[in-house]
Amino acid sequence: MRKRMEKRLVYLYSGELTSVIMFIFMSYALNRGYPNLQLYSLTSFWASFLLLEILLLQGSVYWYSKLKRLRIEHTSVTPTRVVQQFKSLRKLNLGLIIAPIMMFIIDFIKWYPALPLAGLIFVGCIYIFAILEYINYFHVQLSYDNSSDLKYLLKTKKLKQACISRDFERISKVEKLNNVKLTE
Repeated sequence: MRKRMEKRLVYLYSGELTSVIMFIFMSYALNRGYPNLQLYSLTSFWASFLLLEILLLQGSVYWYSKLKRLRIEHTSVTPTRVVQQFKSLRKLNLGLIIAPIMMFIIDFIKWYPALPLAGLIFVGCIYIFAILEYINYFHVQLSYDNSSDLKYLLKTKKLKQACISRDFERISKVEKLNNVKLTE
């Protein structure tokens, strides 16, 4: 069971990290191959792309911290300090989610009437993907890529709570218990 969990965590953290690196090269190739998209000229591209990259990095760090703990302490429970850091990042992420919207408006004003429409549509897709990643990490699991996840989905007919969200609840319960003990 432990080996299977370790293999899964390696898959998750390395997959997110690989995505971060691949998306950098893909954006460069796309910008060079399709200059009419004017991606690198759009501030909304940079805001959306950086949001996605930051979220993917956070995912990689999260899964790596669980893997590291599993290997060292033989438990996959996320360390409390890591969960606290992700609580702080969740607030920062909300600000980062708002930034691309403002950048879309700036791009619209800056480029009107010669809007690079295809580029803006592509940027919108990146932005939506980033939002889905945020939801997948911090709210409900949207990715079901193994048999146990698929069995759960078919059996319950509902989405799983995201791992980070479960960690937030776990930490909140511990904090409440500690507060109750302090007041007694």
